[in-house]
Parts: sequence; C-alpha cells; structure tokens
Amino acid sequence: MPNEAVFIEPELETDYEIERDKPMPSLDHALVQARLLFLLMRDYSTDFSFPSELSLGFLPKGSTPDVCIYPKIKRDLKNDEPIIKMTVPPLTAIEIISPKQALEDIIGKARNIYFSNQVKSVWIIIPSFEAIMLVFPGMDTTYFNKGAFHDPATDIRLSIEEVFDV
Repeated sequence: MPNEAVFIEPELETDYEIERDKPMPSLDHALVQARLLFLLMRDYSTDFSFPSELSLGFLPKGSTPDVCIYPKIKRDLKNDEPIIKMTVPPLTAIEIISPKQALEDIIGKARNIYFSNQVKSVWIIIPSFEAIMLVFPGMDTTYFNKGAFHDPATDIRLSIEEVFDV
C-alpha cells in the first residue's frame, strides 16, 4: 500500500471552523496531538486525565483547548453522562498552533482567558519549530526545542524529540 497522502485544497471556511470558531487543524497538528496524547497516557495516566477538544463552560466560544490536563477523573464507562461543558478548570491547557493561527493570539488567550480562570500552565506547541512554549500566570515563559520538557505545575516531563517523532 503506498504511503501517499491526498491533499485537498481547504475550503475558505470549513464547518469545523464555523462550529468551533477556530482554525482547522493541519495534518502536522493532528499527528503531534496524537503523539502527545500517546506519550501522556503512556507515562502519566495513573495520575492525570487528558481529554481532548473538551468544551470548558467558563470559556468563550472558540477557546476550546486541544488537550486539557486534569487530576485523574474516575469514570464509569457503563454509565456515561453527557457533559456538554466542563465547569472545573484544567490544571493545564495545551494549544497546538495551526497554520492559520498566530502565536500572539494564543498567548493572549493564555493571559486573558486561561489564567483568569485558574488554569496553572499553558503549553503552546509549535509544530513547525518542533518546540513547546511553557507559559505561566504572570507570563513567565520557557521555550523548549530539544531535550527535556518539564512543567512544574504538573511535574510532567517529556522528551521534546519524542513529542515530535511523528
């Protein structure tokens, strides 16, 4: 089976963008998000839960993080409850930049939305730079593009090279 992707010219504005009021993710975005979730689940699933694309009730439309980090959420999968919007803030919000997004917009989202709602840290993942910016309230920022990534808010540690080994 050939390993070729078929690329289709994107519409001007997709249903995804209209519904979520945010840019359509790219293939790199999707691959990095899947890889990140794999690594987080592999190493930290006993202590944390990692819902993706979870609507947060206290955030305005278009502010859904790509991934959230919560203390372990115990669920009974046989008795699912439809949660439309989560009301408890995550410890960490993770944003993966899409080609149509500006870094300044994501930093503004961290400063004006996430931190004002008690989120402890924000990871801004920049696939084109193979880097992660770790942002804290007060705008202390650390940039990681090789070696070990460490978030003191959760004590999660990851290898930058592993995150981008897609």
